[in-house]
Amino acid sequence: MAKPFLKWAGGKGKLAPLIVDCLDQHSIPIRRYHEPFLGGGSVFFALQELSLFQDAFIGDGNPNLIATYQVIRDDVASIIAALATLSRQYLMLEESKRPVFYYQVRDRRRPRMPSTKAARLLFLNKTCYNGLYRVNSQGHFNVPHGRHKRPRILDRAGLQEASKALTNVTIEALDFEEACNRAQSEDFVYLDPPYQPLSETSVFTSYTRDGFGIEEQYRLREVFENLTARGVPTLLSNSDHPLIRDLYKGYYLQEVPMGRNINSKATQRSAINELLISNLEQTKNVGGSPSLGSART
Repeated sequence: MAKPFLKWAGGKGKLAPLIVDCLDQHSIPIRRYHEPFLGGGSVFFALQELSLFQDAFIGDGNPNLIATYQVIRDDVASIIAALATLSRQYLMLEESKRPVFYYQVRDRRRPRMPSTKAARLLFLNKTCYNGLYRVNSQGHFNVPHGRHKRPRILDRAGLQEASKALTNVTIEALDFEEACNRAQSEDFVYLDPPYQPLSETSVFTSYTRDGFGIEEQYRLREVFENLTARGVPTLLSNSDHPLIRDLYKGYYLQEVPMGRNINSKATQRSAINELLISNLEQTKNVGGSPSLGSART
């Protein structure tokens, strides 16, 4: 069974079963699956495992992330070989010397081969602080070294299974609006954008150099409404924030308690509510009506 091979902020491993159940209960037909905010790919892998779609178009605004998915799909042997070398070099070092090696790898700006670039991203993801992916205004990865005593840097079998799951899947680095324009009424779209921050100290939208601010949240709402008007069943995740509730008035909103472990203080890693937003009622001519909680207006 293929599973996400990256740790990703806001990963949907806990939410994926709810989405699968919703589609199953209401017999939503999926000719093509679209996910333009791919991240760790939890929902994609969950739906793929159950063969719930015929074709898939997945992507993200982060070109380095998408290049990694493409290499795993097309040349998984090369990335395994490159990652095995990094893993061996790192783990043979004394713990006190590992940060130096980590920062040397992090500062390699232009690896030549696609497999080398992908292996670098995976290595950094497994050894950086809390598995974050964050870039600065120049687009350079800037997360510090983590505190892992024995990180599992290379999961050979997991990468091979992911490669099989990605076979014949279209993987592109596209803007979410462009990616959604090709969705049709017999398709299904899942949108998992960077969340609207709940406070000034919780801002974390730096997955790409350009970030994802309020203007992008408004543009995403327009895309969501356009999908609805075209009869495309869509689910969208976001934070339980007054702005998000206001943007999606008239749609079904379900409060979903989700534990998050991004906070550096373990005592502050409590469950918080997120919103799962559905247009399935508005597009019920395509599938069944949802039971995603009561409407919030």
